[in-house]
Amino acid sequence: MAPDFTLNDLNNKPLSLSSLRGKYVVIDFWGSWCIWCVRGIPKMKEYYDKYKDKMEILGVDCRETEDAWRKGVAEHQLPWKHVYNPKGGDTDITPKYLIKGYPTKALVDPEGKIVRVIIGEDPEFYTF
Repeated sequence: MAPDFTLNDLNNKPLSLSSLRGKYVVIDFWGSWCIWCVRGIPKMKEYYDKYKDKMEILGVDCRETEDAWRKGVAEHQLPWKHVYNPKGGDTDITPKYLIKGYPTKALVDPEGKIVRVIIGEDPEFYTF
């Protein structure tokens, strides 16, 4: 099962992973400082447009200040859900997901089980 978490979204409202059950969810661990994350945005947008009625993308900020995170989401015009993940401390969810590189995408099925994890910007993720 995907470890549940609750972090604040762009409106400073709590958003939990479990609130998205019933759809596939791509948890995208990313940062605007990450060149591979940024390079993958066009493909993420393409697949979000294609499958947004069947899935949700949840962008999880990693290793940025809150201001830099907000600026990155706005600058890249990312239409999906986003949460701010403060680095370190009790609220940092990256240890729960064993994040070792960026981007990391975890595909969670409608029941909350992790189906696949891809590290890096890998075309295999989109064909899967």
